[in-house]
Amino acid sequence: AGHRDARGAGTGQNLKLLPCSQLQQRAASTMAERGSEMETVRLNNGVEMPLVGLGTFRLQGYETVHRALDAALGQGYRAVDTAAEYGNEADIGRALRELLPKHGLARRDLFVTSKLAPRDMGRGAAEAGCRHSLEALGLDYLDLYLVHWPGKQGHKSQDPRNPSWRRESWEAMERMQEAGSFRAIGVSNYTEGHLREMLPTCRIAPAVLQTEFHPRLVQRGLLEFCTAHAIHLQAYSSLGQGELVAEGTVLGVAASLGRTPAQVLLRWAVQQGVGVIPKSSDPQRIGLNRQIFDFRLGQEQMDLLSAMHSNTHYCWDPGAVV
Repeated sequence: AGHRDARGAGTGQNLKLLPCSQLQQRAASTMAERGSEMETVRLNNGVEMPLVGLGTFRLQGYETVHRALDAALGQGYRAVDTAAEYGNEADIGRALRELLPKHGLARRDLFVTSKLAPRDMGRGAAEAGCRHSLEALGLDYLDLYLVHWPGKQGHKSQDPRNPSWRRESWEAMERMQEAGSFRAIGVSNYTEGHLREMLPTCRIAPAVLQTEFHPRLVQRGLLEFCTAHAIHLQAYSSLGQGELVAEGTVLGVAASLGRTPAQVLLRWAVQQGVGVIPKSSDPQRIGLNRQIFDFRLGQEQMDLLSAMHSNTHYCWDPGAVV
């Protein structure tokens, strides 16, 4: 189990904050309708991003990556999430070069996200890390690039240099976006405190915060803060490392709707405007995980799931990072 961030994350109080560079007109992220259901989100700089993407954490080996991407593209996925730290950028790039033509798709049809490795935080290293991701993926540009973690690998969470490393990394990513290498930039695993620190001084506002968010970790205050500052919240670990699909409350809701527990958990997030990036290497599960736009959860079901909150982190808790 995790702990609440002493820096203020999750409080949802005192939301007013001087935004950077007009915070893209301080517009809240708005949904863009596609068909009869909203399947994309318009980020604060106008870039449109699918609400559901394929997560690739722990997808290792070219054959595994190829099989997962082939299934995803064939079943309607138009977003892929990776990271330098995952060690699979090169395999993903290679697979996409083969699979996009197979599925009748062009590069512009796919939204690709990657992340700056924690080891590459800081002046000099950050720009090199950004360029390494582009080279490994074999792409001219990325749709979204994120700071993966608010601290630098090999240094303590309490290291007083962390704020400087974050600022220098963000400045490098701002330059990369201005040069056309990134369509949008954002952060991952930042707390409300980390966001409050960066917003008054950054030139380009973060478009996305990717963080752990699920019924056992309902970061309501953080979601409210992001909404107020036009930052789209995207969830990872939506299934709680697989543990949440066996929870009684989730199973009950799923049974009442004739849906899988995973679909219920993903729908719970998307129905709040939160993006999701479920990961799987199984073609059938990959397909089922995207089939969440043809049903809705009732308010009572939403409340039942949210009431499961226990402040549990199945992954990493960034609250201790200064």
